Amino acid sequence: MGRMFAYLIRFAVILIGYAAAALAASAFIHLLFLGAAGFQPDESTAYVVGPLLFSIPFTALFVGYFAFVPAGVAIVVSEILGLRNWLFYALAGAAIGVAVVALFWQSPMPGGGFETEIDSTFMTPRFIASMIGSGIVGGIAYWLVSGRWAGNWRSEPQPQLPTSPGPSGS
Repeated sequence: MGRMFAYLIRFAVILIGYAAAALAASAFIHLLFLGAAGFQPDESTAYVVGPLLFSIPFTALFVGYFAFVPAGVAIVVSEILGLRNWLFYALAGAAIGVAVVALFWQSPMPGGGFETEIDSTFMTPRFIASMIGSGIVGGIAYWLVSGRWAGNWRSEPQPQLPTSPGPSGS
């Protein structure tokens, strides 16, 4: 029973880490957008911060949806191999960002019929760099929440040796 409970706890930690990674990647995308829109740090008043409290979690749903399969592969690899290095998660996040860009390249344009055309929006270096950057940020966020303990579920619990009270002194 204890082993199954450890698996369930690890699975819950993985899900929390994935949610944190999606939120961090979404926040990074929003910061890039605010910078591209011309907002300065002193201009971030209530009319900017208020909508972001709704927009970041909402966008995180889409980030989590599009990155689910490649992130699942990276998580399984890290758990099986017990990889706990932050650099692995940053590079895996970059690879996940590239996979999301490739997914957008394969998406058909609206009204294009059955033929697949690549939308020019998804071919710009700015879009590619922003997806790779958000993947890196998401990978590091996942490492902070759950990746540092990857593979702990495989270790056998150490048996507790009985302790003797020592010499009685008599």
